Amino acid sequence: MIPRYSRPETAKIWEPQNKFQKWLDVEIAACEAWAELGEIPKKSLATIKKRAKFNIKRIDKIEKTVKHDVIAFLTSVAENVGPDSRFIHKGLTSSDIGDTALALLMREAADIIINDIKELMKVLKANAVKYKGTLQMGRSHGIHAEPTTFGLTFALWYEEMKRNLVRIKAARDTINYGQLSGPVGTFSSLPPFIETYVCKKLGLKPAPVATQVIQRDRHAEYMNTLALIAGAIEKMAVEMRHLQRTEVLEAEEPFEKGQKGSSAMPHKRNPIGSENLSGLARVVRSNAMAAMENIPLWHERDISHSSVERIIIPDSAILIDYMLVRLTGILGGIRVYPERMKENIDRSYGLFCSQRVLLQLTEKGLSRENAYRLVQKRAMQSWEQRKPFKDLLKKDRLIKKYLSDDEIDALFDLKFYTKNVNYIYKRVFK
Repeated sequence: MIPRYSRPETAKIWEPQNKFQKWLDVEIAACEAWAELGEIPKKSLATIKKRAKFNIKRIDKIEKTVKHDVIAFLTSVAENVGPDSRFIHKGLTSSDIGDTALALLMREAADIIINDIKELMKVLKANAVKYKGTLQMGRSHGIHAEPTTFGLTFALWYEEMKRNLVRIKAARDTINYGQLSGPVGTFSSLPPFIETYVCKKLGLKPAPVATQVIQRDRHAEYMNTLALIAGAIEKMAVEMRHLQRTEVLEAEEPFEKGQKGSSAMPHKRNPIGSENLSGLARVVRSNAMAAMENIPLWHERDISHSSVERIIIPDSAILIDYMLVRLTGILGGIRVYPERMKENIDRSYGLFCSQRVLLQLTEKGLSRENAYRLVQKRAMQSWEQRKPFKDLLKKDRLIKKYLSDDEIDALFDLKFYTKNVNYIYKRVFK
């Protein structure tokens, strides 16, 4: 089942029609190269280019007998071409066609993913700008730390997706290689010119050295890049799930008219989109591990990688497209509650200022150890007794030796925590 959020063209990349067409593109380009060398008559080449086509149902029927997909494909094409089909697949082996075509498919998928990332980055940047000054409690270990702004969260995500954009472009380049070098990669049955011609025509680079296959570290890099993108998506999804918890409720996923959250409880508005993304990230990561397992093959080639790749590469490419598009929709329609953020800041009684008080006491001459002890004592009292931290500081005889009421009040100015936001934004968005 194709996810409803992914574009149809992403799934079509991996359908048999497109895969076999890519195989045919490689075969015809190879015939053109042989013709350039005078090894295929021009008349025969014209016939091949005019008549070469395939029938998927026929391929499936033939494969049931021959148990070999490339042979079934070539037989179907030959039935349409006639006697001149003897020149098709001249000097080639199956992986010459399959691996070169696979590079084309993976490149097409990468181009869609690149565009998806750019679209997500637009939303992330827009939200970073919109919520640049929206105060929010920063948390470490899930516990109140110091205030930040909600916009910085989006700036952080934008910067990570910027790195992922660089990674997927690099992975696209890594996989953008073809090979037509014969049974063990030695060009024993065809000259290097054939490979050079075909790769140039298809916009690929020739693999500098190969066996019967393009080496699978290239595919593993591509798949691990998809896994990193999935990890970034899950990071955002997990944050959204946390922010939507009833006890937090600082932001929510879009909840559309007519949508229902629970079959039993009509009040429910659940972060189902983000939970979906968290789950799918696990699949993409697992597929990346399988790609790593595909790197060591026996000698010049076995086919232990083949069955795996038929699943993991299409699935991960489709999933990443789906995940990016869905996340873009969620964050583009996010519901943000600044007043709730302010309420949550106040829930820790001003304890987020503990570091400022500590540092100010050391500036006044108190040792760090003694200052820490004094501040921690009042901080624990504030939390346990649910009393404002500032009030307890003002009543502490030892602290008042060093800090006046006005100085203590000044330490609780929230503007202190956002004074360098512009500096960070300049570094991220330049």
